[in-house]
Amino acid sequence: MNETDTQALYDRQAAAFDAQRSRSLFETPWLERFARALPAGGRVLDLGCGAGEPIARWLIDRGYNLTGVDISTEMLDIARARWPQGDWRQANMRTLALDVRFDGIIGWGSFFHLTPDAQRDCLPRLAAHLTPGGTLLLTVGPEAGETDGIAGDERVYHASLSPAEYAKRLEDNGLRMTAFIAEDPDTNHHSVLMARKT
Repeated sequence: MNETDTQALYDRQAAAFDAQRSRSLFETPWLERFARALPAGGRVLDLGCGAGEPIARWLIDRGYNLTGVDISTEMLDIARARWPQGDWRQANMRTLALDVRFDGIIGWGSFFHLTPDAQRDCLPRLAAHLTPGGTLLLTVGPEAGETDGIAGDERVYHASLSPAEYAKRLEDNGLRMTAFIAEDPDTNHHSVLMARKT
């Protein structure tokens, strides 16, 4: 599956995915950790923001200056209906080139849709969009490999590098991995990494 397939899938499944997306905020421990690393009112990029629930809402409610980016126009339409004054942009993270830098970038449930090679190519782009001292939070896989997940009622591609490779590639781009937990039981068994730009 490539990004065109992923875009088409999320366009088809936007309403179903949004309806099924948990609002229980099992992500809270990592969101709070991420927020502690940000300045009050800081600029945050929600990478693969989807329809904005619940991650973008959590950040907006806490006063962050949020930009939401997604590849799916249908998902963005839902987000724009919820927050008409929001900064919602259609973009492909593989070719991300925004006109602003961010204090934090979060890619929860999005970055792992890229192939391993695309992830390798994307990490320098993410690093370039962070301010010095900025924080990156991504969900990835517990180890190197490819698998799939579910979006709405369709299978969707997932992939990951190894934790060691993430650490090395982040370091090569001026970031230091500050945390990695594989299949964290406190966040519905998501594998999560956090890094800080030096």
